[in-house]
Amino acid sequence: MRSGKLLPALALLPLLAAALPAAAETIGCVTTAWKLIGANHKVCVEAFADPKVPGVTCHVSQARTGGVSGTLGLAQDPSQFSLACRQTGPITLPAKLPRDETIFSEDTSILFKETRVVRLWDDEHNTLVYLAISRKLIDGAPSNSISTVPVMPWAGR
Repeated sequence: MRSGKLLPALALLPLLAAALPAAAETIGCVTTAWKLIGANHKVCVEAFADPKVPGVTCHVSQARTGGVSGTLGLAQDPSQFSLACRQTGPITLPAKLPRDETIFSEDTSILFKETRVVRLWDDEHNTLVYLAISRKLIDGAPSNSISTVPVMPWAGR
């Protein structure tokens, strides 16, 4: 590719990155059941910042299947998770905040199962609502967890 075409393509990378859901940082894991062969069953906590709303950080805990299938990446993790989002700095709302938007997703099995976090905006209460859902239906309803962050001044700002 000639440099004349490469520069405009490189200029689009930050825009594409901003459109992607947030990447999570693993905070830690706690063993919940010991396995003789393969990894132990555990619950892991991950943190991620809302990619479009500076000042909000979410933590999600998820069950992880161990054993041989978990070690090989073939296990289907249970749809068990919890979500907590908090204001961790001054919140700056973008001019055109969508009413709902996926901000985080993570596969929890090889086929058709993921944990997804969607940000909703409650205009009447000036509150960001974060909803974690499983993309696999369990008994007709997806597992879910909710957390809210009221938009308030931060340390005089």
